[in-house]
Amino acid sequence: MSTTTLDLAIVGAGAAGLHTARRAMDRGATIGVFDAHARIGDSWRERYRSLRLFTPRRWAELPGLRLEIGMFEYPTAAQLADYLERYAMTFEIPVRTATRVQRLSVEPDGRFRIELDAGEEAVADKVVVAAGVHHRPVVPAFATGLDPSIRQLHSLEYQGPEDFATGAVLIVGAANSGTDIALEAAANGHGTVLAGRHPGQVPGRIDTPVGNLISGIFIRRLRNITLDTEKGRRVWEQQRGHGVNLVRNHLSDLRRAGIRRVGRVAGIDDGLPVLEGGERLHPATIVWCTGSRPILNWIDIPGFADENGIRHERGLSTTVPGLAFMGLPFQYSIASPTLMGMGRDADYVVEHLLQPAPALRAV
Repeated sequence: MSTTTLDLAIVGAGAAGLHTARRAMDRGATIGVFDAHARIGDSWRERYRSLRLFTPRRWAELPGLRLEIGMFEYPTAAQLADYLERYAMTFEIPVRTATRVQRLSVEPDGRFRIELDAGEEAVADKVVVAAGVHHRPVVPAFATGLDPSIRQLHSLEYQGPEDFATGAVLIVGAANSGTDIALEAAANGHGTVLAGRHPGQVPGRIDTPVGNLISGIFIRRLRNITLDTEKGRRVWEQQRGHGVNLVRNHLSDLRRAGIRRVGRVAGIDDGLPVLEGGERLHPATIVWCTGSRPILNWIDIPGFADENGIRHERGLSTTVPGLAFMGLPFQYSIASPTLMGMGRDADYVVEHLLQPAPALRAV
């Protein structure tokens, strides 16, 4: 069995992982990046094909490389995926693709052992987990009681209109992904019902030059809503468990498309979804846009998380020295899990992880 020795191991080669890798390389660290996907950017290629980001070009770019789209354009998921792949190649970031981390543990000397699925392993002084937080679909427990003739899938699995069965479509979850998929269903001739609380919407249209410029002002505001301010802490408490505001889609778009909006799906009756008011729906397809969670069972380190989630301060573990995370919800600001907020978080994490150890005082 071969063992690689590193100053810093990074798990995940998405935008957060590449941000971190570039910062660490600039400081002269010996790094290795491990990603389970066959290609860099595949986590974006796996999303539905019509997905477009809400981050305009100037905020979607990583340091030092232009994203080759128009100044006022918003990248598609596929464009961002190809950009991330090109970024890693341009700056010769040492990414090992198709390499899944099976287990992360701490050695008695405080270093980290990274066990890989190919039977290899690495030992690192520090580790950054940037593996993403959207891997395990969240679906109501009652979904198992649906009539098996109803096709059901999660938004993480949805690719395009070919995933809809012939007939009516029910989208459960009315935030950005839910409204995207609902509009696509309606545009392809399906009677469409959108269930769930309206999360509010951003005023104006971002897909116009004026809207694009205004979005820059809004983005700067989001970056300034941080956990070390009273407002930031209040926003974080309010945001937990709720979808973010609609950004591109508006209620007027849903009305024009003929999409029927209803309240919460409360359960199943005789194999059919039932609304809170008792109405039974008869969809041919249900798409659950009900959130997702990270997969963390490969981290075999006692105390790194508790019932409230990962224990950290600005991404740095508060219980495991040398361990850090990137891309967490509200890691430091409301913008932290987005392209526009990751760079600042990467600067902070790398600076504190790789700072020289304090010199020993002579006795």
